[in-house]
Amino acid sequence: MLLHQQFIRMAKKHSDKLAIIDRTTDKRVTYSKALIGSLILSKKFQIYDNGFLGIMIPTSAGSALATVAALMSGRIPVMINYSTGAETNAKYAQQKCKFKTIITSKALLEKINCPVLDGMVMIEDIMAGITTGQKITAALKSKLPVRLLLNLVHKGDENETAAILFTSGSEKDPKAVQLSHLNISSNIENFSNYVNINESDIILANLVFFHVFGLTVNLWVTLTRGMTMVTYANPLDFQTICTIAKEEKPTIMVGTPSFFWGYLHKSEKGDFESIRIMVSGADKCPDALREGFKSKHGVTLLEGYGATETSPVISVNSFEHNRPGSTGKVIPGATVKVENFETGEMCKVREVGKILVKGDLVMKGYYDDPELTADALVDGWYNTGDMGFFDEDDFLWHAGRFKRFVKIGGEMVSLVKVENTLEKHLPMGVSCCVVDVSDEIRGSSIIATVTIEVNKSEILKKMGDELPNIALPKHFLVIRELPMMSSGKIDFRSVTKIVQEILSNPDKENLDK
Repeated sequence: MLLHQQFIRMAKKHSDKLAIIDRTTDKRVTYSKALIGSLILSKKFQIYDNGFLGIMIPTSAGSALATVAALMSGRIPVMINYSTGAETNAKYAQQKCKFKTIITSKALLEKINCPVLDGMVMIEDIMAGITTGQKITAALKSKLPVRLLLNLVHKGDENETAAILFTSGSEKDPKAVQLSHLNISSNIENFSNYVNINESDIILANLVFFHVFGLTVNLWVTLTRGMTMVTYANPLDFQTICTIAKEEKPTIMVGTPSFFWGYLHKSEKGDFESIRIMVSGADKCPDALREGFKSKHGVTLLEGYGATETSPVISVNSFEHNRPGSTGKVIPGATVKVENFETGEMCKVREVGKILVKGDLVMKGYYDDPELTADALVDGWYNTGDMGFFDEDDFLWHAGRFKRFVKIGGEMVSLVKVENTLEKHLPMGVSCCVVDVSDEIRGSSIIATVTIEVNKSEILKKMGDELPNIALPKHFLVIRELPMMSSGKIDFRSVTKIVQEILSNPDKENLDK
């Protein structure tokens, strides 16, 4: 299934239905208007070079239609992260994928203080340049039968690249992930059927489209299944998101634990009354967060697991099969195996090993990086870089990134497990992150970072009842605001750098406070 062609089919089928409720610009766009808008933009995009076309627009109707129009015009949207280091990210994308044109927004650049770079084209200028004749032409085209309309846009093949997305770069430089139409559409089909998403659903689409969670689950799920999305550009505007949820009555909401914590704290009882399916992903979902939504809103927060390279959903809990703490059962169409990280043999039940994934959901590869692709993809199996295990009932449990395991005294210690144990004994509202700082003389040291001063001795005593001594943090450091990625994940790379700076400072003024 080609994504843009499926959008056309849905637009023709649901012409009067709302496709996008844009709460950033207060616009309500029907499927028929969305089709006309994307046809106009598609024509406009044809003056730019073939191949890649950068998209750097906040979550909105404009961003959604520009992404669709890029595919309609035969171009491949390169989704650029504008939330942190927009100038650097834009230049990196242009250099990595060897293209020039980036469709962006004048208002965005002013807001984030990003200079206009060579190749940038403002969406405001494009919209201002649309003539009455172009509007009429697009409107007439939109009235054509589906079969004729599909012949007027890019045809292509389902194995063609549908998007370039960049990995978060929380551990190293971002990689350019090539996702095909087949990757994304098969993932949508399989997980949507598994959790029972249907065309009457309304998605609260507040995630950024330059991350796969937002691109697939917010944008393409909506437009390929004939649903309605409620867009808002800032997922960190917790109060406004709660108000939107109350007013627009969405039935589906997905997000990261850090976002959901914000919504839980800022919401009033009844704000999320309409929510039917709420899924947390991208990071471990704490028990306290699940319990908070259940007690305050009566909503069951389900946990899922995925990766940019898998389009993204690998496993997810559902109402029929929900085991809190796990990441659910593997969705249809995906095959997962867990291998011993040393021997390569299949792990036994509850034995932690490397998580590998196979199926139509797995990416084509990293753009212009055959070595990295060969490392990640072996015989069709994608090495997620994550560790986990299956339980007796085939629920998949995530144990953390392989790089978030550290060998101490010959034992593999999971920093995620240390983090989860620490989290249970911290005062309400205190965040934490556990990192490993190694040197040649002392070896590995587990360091706990917390957002306020805590009673280290008391917490270590409680942690010692659940963890071996080698897994207990050697130091507690205070970092008032833990650096976050735009996806809502903690930026481990930045936390580790801060910890190294603190430890190398002779006065170590906030050490073990």
